[in-house]
Amino acid sequence: MGVQELSGKEFFQWRKKLLSKGGREVDFDWLIDICGGLRWSTLQKLHLDPSRSLKLQQTLEHLGSLWREHLDSQIPLQHLAGCCPWRDFVLEVSPEALIPRQETELLIDLALKRFDKDFQGLWADLGTGSGALAVALGRSLPLASGHAVDISEEALSLAQRNLQCLAATANVRLHLGSWWEPLTPWWGAIDLVLANPPYIPTAVINTLDPIVKENEPYLALCGGDDGLDPCREILKGACDALSNGGWLILEHQHDQSEFVLELMCNSGLKDVDFETDLQGEKRFAFGRCP
Repeated sequence: MGVQELSGKEFFQWRKKLLSKGGREVDFDWLIDICGGLRWSTLQKLHLDPSRSLKLQQTLEHLGSLWREHLDSQIPLQHLAGCCPWRDFVLEVSPEALIPRQETELLIDLALKRFDKDFQGLWADLGTGSGALAVALGRSLPLASGHAVDISEEALSLAQRNLQCLAATANVRLHLGSWWEPLTPWWGAIDLVLANPPYIPTAVINTLDPIVKENEPYLALCGGDDGLDPCREILKGACDALSNGGWLILEHQHDQSEFVLELMCNSGLKDVDFETDLQGEKRFAFGRCP
């Protein structure tokens, strides 16, 4: 632990040695950025002029031990770092909840296409996990009231810490329970609901990369035989819980769009449609209560 100064040439020699043990450059550079404080822009300048000096926020010994632990034990770098950058903030993460993915940031963008910062209604985040969506909504819609729900006490504690640290002034209540169940007092009044439910089919779980399968909660990954059981549960109560004209926006697996849109239409939602993720895959479905 501690600060270490060295030249760019020394840094690249050390970096090459560690990368020779395996792993991806992009992951290694992420670790050096988050734990060592060496920003990507600075790294590019070093590539152009290795004679430049740099200062790392952790010693080479400590950073190297984190990288070796990642390779040897297949532990996600985010868990080793204890944090994960997401949108314009850095979340605390742990094995108690799913590590927030970059594509899930688009759920917030889809919500903000429909509601601006002056929105004073009610929103909900179903299956909040680390609280990523709840934090982003709390920061983006400061005049609104929010509810974050999760069935895991440990995940809810993590979400609470992130909300207190990153969205302390937001009006967000946390609820322990399954999907809509804890929100019955507000049924019929919720204007916006976001959810990134588990959607991986049971049979596919064992084929996942060990770094995901062995380190992230099974409960946050598995969506039942076809991956759509949580989606069905959410849609079952959607038209009861949403306000008139209220929006539901869901994330799902890239090959589930047709089925999710059909489930949405069958649930009574209107204006049902999809949006694609950063790779152009159909990843999000949305609809509104009549």
